[in-house]
Amino acid sequence: MTKRQENALKTKQKLIEATIKLLEKKSFDDLFVEEITQACGCAKGTFYTHFKHKEDIGYEICRGLFKKIERNMQNMKNKPFTERMRYYFEQFNMEVERYGINICREWIRGVIDPGKAPENMDNAKWRFDVDMLKSILEQAVRKNELNANTPVDLLTQIIISELYGMMTCWCMSDGVFVPSRWSDRFFDTVVGPVLQNYSGEKDKQ
Repeated sequence: MTKRQENALKTKQKLIEATIKLLEKKSFDDLFVEEITQACGCAKGTFYTHFKHKEDIGYEICRGLFKKIERNMQNMKNKPFTERMRYYFEQFNMEVERYGINICREWIRGVIDPGKAPENMDNAKWRFDVDMLKSILEQAVRKNELNANTPVDLLTQIIISELYGMMTCWCMSDGVFVPSRWSDRFFDTVVGPVLQNYSGEKDKQ
């Protein structure tokens, strides 16, 4: 990577960080490009070097939310299944919250009808989450942590619905319901017991 490319990446990251900071205090609709560039000491034209529209920076933030989870899950292949699942459940909610409720609302609004989503919208996020969770469950079956008759597709949809429901409740309650505060309790009372019904340990008894 050349020095020029490195500087461009740093500038893009500064724009993203400035946007995240501003969204702590105002909605995405009320945010102007001039505010973003002023906050990080850039010219307005610099923004359009990296993003075609204001919405693009919101989508960029949304796309980056789960990269860390995906990397960390790859490094947890040898951890017990319940530990991996709890980590995924907790981190999903924490990453959603990390960039604030206004980014979450912007993403939901843009992808609620994927057929009408703009070309630059990350409307494949639901499919990404489903595939990632399904791969975790399938790996557990292969390792005999879950039994061979585990309804992987059904469990995937149940857990994704739970996670997306918590995310939506956060937005609809205007922040009163905070998913990360409930992650452990939801996992222990709903997700954990459901998964325990298919524990591979039962096959060994």
